[in-house]
Parts: sequence; structure tokens; C-alpha cells
Amino acid sequence: MAGELEGKVALVTGASSGIGRESALAFAAAGARVVVSDVVVDGGEETVSEIRSAGGEATFVRADVSQTAEVEALVRQTVETYGRLDCAHNNAGIEGDMAPTAECAEANWDRTIAINLKGVWLCMKSEIRQMLRQGGGAIVNTSSAAGLVGFANLPAYVASKHGIAGLTKTAALEYAEQGIRVNAVCPGVIHTPMIDRIVNGDAETEAQFTALEPVGRMGSPAEVAQAVVWLCSDAASFVTGLAMPVDGGFVAR
Repeated sequence: MAGELEGKVALVTGASSGIGRESALAFAAAGARVVVSDVVVDGGEETVSEIRSAGGEATFVRADVSQTAEVEALVRQTVETYGRLDCAHNNAGIEGDMAPTAECAEANWDRTIAINLKGVWLCMKSEIRQMLRQGGGAIVNTSSAAGLVGFANLPAYVASKHGIAGLTKTAALEYAEQGIRVNAVCPGVIHTPMIDRIVNGDAETEAQFTALEPVGRMGSPAEVAQAVVWLCSDAASFVTGLAMPVDGGFVAR
């Protein structure tokens, strides 16, 4: 997609590793100037370094997406640095603790919802306001295959990801006439640090996750990133309100 987003400005949250990092790299490869954001400073700066080493333009802004003031400052700094905001990938998220619904701790519920769902909502609020001022834009939220179907022992995560899918559709309807497209990607089992934490080096657990995928392998973060960039490009100009599986057939079973 080289040049597909030439002259555009993209913001990616949760960009210190995994899908967020690959999304930032893909935006830059498509010609966008990229604001990389995360609470993990070292990882975010590494993402910026990779973009610059490949000849792209990027800057890092630390922000906790669950905090209103930090999100507002993030969008404000994006515009102060690059003059506008054309594309946003609201990707920051956590898996939370694994436990059945009746054993899910309230603190785990609150933290997971605050980062995954409230964080996306807060980002969208500031991004949409900026995009309205400039006459349009494209937003992609990271939901999950677990935002389309149930997944045992992750009640807060599943609820947050279903919420993102619904919020995406609602905002898409609200702002379609103002030139703002809002979509979501719903990754399946992707080989990210999140999966590595869950697998924790156990070959049997890794095999179980891989077996969930009809294609017979985990996806790569770069494969999700390509979908994100496409959804933000003019090639997807008639696509809005979509919760798009990028999941190797996971939800087709």
C-alpha cells in the first residue's frame, strides 16, 4: 500500500508492540505521518525508531487512554505536531485476568472495561471532534473475534470487545454524513505479546490456541495492520460500521 495514505496523519494507540506497532509501521509505509502512543514509553519509542529507520516520519506521545485529560492532550499534540488528524487506530487494550464470570474480580472488570472500552470511547470523542473541524476522517477500533462470539473465562474482555463493536456501529451511523468513517477489526488468534502471556511457554496451550484457527496457524500482527490501513484508505471509501473479522475463519465455525 505504498503511497496510499501520502500526506495523511495517523494516530495509533497501544503502539509499543504487537498489532499497534505493526499498524504504525504500516501507516508509515503507506505514506502517513504517525503519532505513536502507549503507556509503555520504551516500546513506543522503539516503534518510532523503526519507522524513522525505514524513512518514515513519526513521533511518540505517552498517554493512558482511560484518562480523559491524557486522551485530549494526545489528540491536541497530534494536531499541534502535524496540523491535522486523518486516521486513527484505537488499539490500546489488555486481556485482563482469566476467570469464570462468577469469579471475575470487580477490580479486574473495572480495569479491563476502563482501558478497552472506555479508552476507545474517550479516544473517539476527541478524534471525532477534530475530524468534524477538518471535514472528515477514518477511525478503526480494535475489537476481537471475542467481540463477535463468546469466549469462556474472559468475561470482562469479551464484554469490552462486544462493546467496541457496538460503539463502532453507533458512531458510524452518527457521523456518516459528515465524512467520518468508523470501522473495527476483530482479530482472531494473533501471535502477539498478549498471546505469549496467556500461553506462558506451554506448548500444549499454544497448540490449543492454534487449533482454534481453521487455517491451521496463528495470524501475524502485520496481517491485521494491513486490514487497518485498508479501512483507513480511499479503497474503503464506501465501508463504514463494519466489525471486520481478521481471524483465519475463527468466527465462521
